[in-house]
This record gives sequence, C-alpha cells and structure tokens, in this order.
Amino acid sequence: MNIPINEDAPVKTRNQIEINAPIDTVWEILTDIHNWPTWQKAVTKTEVFGEIKVGTKFNWKANGLSFKSKIHTVNLRAMFGWTGKTLGASAIHNWILKEKGNQTIVIVEESLQGVLPRLFRNYFQKSLNSGVMINLRELKTASESR
Repeated sequence: MNIPINEDAPVKTRNQIEINAPIDTVWEILTDIHNWPTWQKAVTKTEVFGEIKVGTKFNWKANGLSFKSKIHTVNLRAMFGWTGKTLGASAIHNWILKEKGNQTIVIVEESLQGVLPRLFRNYFQKSLNSGVMINLRELKTASESR
C-alpha cells in the first residue's frame, strides 16, 4: 500500500468479508468510481478526473457530505486506496483483495484524523465501524449478483 492508514489517528477501523465472486468481478466493481452510486446507497454523486491510476483525483458525495479524494494505490486485483478530505476531517482508505478459489476475501481499513474526529471520537468511531460494514456488505451484494 502506497499510504498505510494512520495508526495514530483518533479514529480507525479494519474489517473484512468473504465474497462469493471472482476477484476480477470484485475489482471491477470496487474501482469503477463512476458507478459507486449504483451499489452504495450512501453515495449520491461521483466525479472522476481521469483514468483510475495513482494520482487521479475524484470528488464524491456520501451521506450529504462532499469529499475531495486522490487515489494513492492501484495494484491490479490486489490493492486500491485513496486519501480524502471533507469539512474538519481527512481520511486514508485502503482496500485489500485476496483470491480464495472462486471467492474473494476483501479487507478494508480506514483512519480518520482532524479536528472533528478528535473532538467527537466516539461518534466518528461508531459511524466509521458501521459505514465500513455497510460498504463491505454492499460490495458483496453487487459482486455476487453480477
């Protein structure tokens, strides 16, 4: 991973899920930022400024918040990560994919830092934990239904 999560951040989480779909399918869905709103209920808008590669910037909106992000890792069928900023917070978000036969293990980790995560740590921790699990379940549903 080009940028690991911030282990010293006030808020961080890790979780994983097993998806009954080939790694190519999971990778394609995860990295198709333009189509995030089709499988992530919280995401209402995406705008990508270039192809999916390290350094590409993208803006997106989720749960009413606007984010400005930049891809930091694209390791085909293995790792995908970005950094992002919104009002009072910044994040490092990493996805790791591992092939297991015709299934895919997806590990996600994220750290949040900034004024708001520091001041409202418990709220942000609960929200991040919940959001990561929702994302994993949505990715599973999208991948297995393809």
